[in-house]
Amino acid sequence: MKAAIVRAAGQLPVYGDFAEPTATPGEIRITVTAAALSPLARARAAGAHYSVSGDYPAVVGVDGVGRLDNGRRVYFLSPRAPWGAMAEFAVAPAMQIAPLPDGLDDVTAAAIANPGMSSWAALKERAKLKAGETVLINGATGSAGRLAVLIARRLGAKRVIATGRNPEALRGLGADATIALVDDEGALEDSFKLYLAEGVDVVVDYLWGKSAERLLAAAAKVLPDDASLRYVEVGAASGPNIALSGAVLRSKAIALMGSGLGSVPLDRLTVDIGELLQAAATDGFTIPVRAVPLSDVERAWGESDSARRIVFTIGSV
Repeated sequence: MKAAIVRAAGQLPVYGDFAEPTATPGEIRITVTAAALSPLARARAAGAHYSVSGDYPAVVGVDGVGRLDNGRRVYFLSPRAPWGAMAEFAVAPAMQIAPLPDGLDDVTAAAIANPGMSSWAALKERAKLKAGETVLINGATGSAGRLAVLIARRLGAKRVIATGRNPEALRGLGADATIALVDDEGALEDSFKLYLAEGVDVVVDYLWGKSAERLLAAAAKVLPDDASLRYVEVGAASGPNIALSGAVLRSKAIALMGSGLGSVPLDRLTVDIGELLQAAATDGFTIPVRAVPLSDVERAWGESDSARRIVFTIGSV
C-alpha cells in the first residue's frame, strides 16, 4: 500500500510502499480517506513525543478518518504501530473507533478531531467542568485555542476569557473577555489579577512558559478565599518548563494537572472525540483547512500550518 513513511527518528517522511496491516482479534481495518498533520503527528514522527514507540520504519500519523468494509464512515485513534494513519489502510482497536455524523465531511472531521479533543478532554475528563463556571483559555488564537472557546461554551461555561498575543485575532474569538499577552510580566500579571479576582474556575493552558508563571502567581494573590481553580496544562507552545514556587499551591485552592495521551485512557478519548464530532456537525465548528494529496507529503510536511491545518487526503474522499 502507499503510505507516508519515516525510516529513522528525525528524518522527514517519504511517500512510498509499505506492507498492508492485517487486523488481529479486537481490531478493525480502516480504508483511510483523510489524516491531519497535527503537532502531535509531527512530534511522534520526529521521535520527540513521550508516547512514541521508537520502532522504525513506520507509517506516520496518529489519527484519521476512513471507511469500514461495510462503508460506514469512522474516525480512528492510535492505529497499531508501525502502521500510522497516513496510509491507504490502518488497523485500530474497536474501542478506538467512533462513527462520523452525516453532516461532517471527512477532511473537516480529520482537521478538527485532534485540536478539538485537546479542550474537550481537558474540560470534561480532567477539569470536570460544571455548567455556569468561568473558563480561561490561555493561548486562544491558534486552531486548538479557537475551538476551545467554542467548546467551553458548548460544555456549559457561563463566561469564557481568552488570552493571546494578537489583539486583532482575540477580538474575533467570541469570548466574553480577552487578555493581551504582553511582554511586560508585571503588566501581564496585573491583567490576570483583574479577572482572577472575580473568580475563574478552570484554566485550559496551551502555552505554559512565562504566561503560566504569571497566571498562577496572580491566582495565588487574588483568587477569592472561597474559590478553587482547576488548572489544566495541554500544550507548551511558549516553553516546556516554568518556575513555580511551592507557596503558590499552598496559598490558594489550586489544582494543577495535565491533559493528553497518558492522562486520559484512549477509549475515553475516543468517546470524547465522538461527542466532539457530533457537536461539530450540530454547531458548525470549523477551522481553516488545506487538503493535500498524501503523495505530496514530502513537500508539505515542512510547511507552516499556522494559518490553515494541513489534512492529507488518501484515495476518494
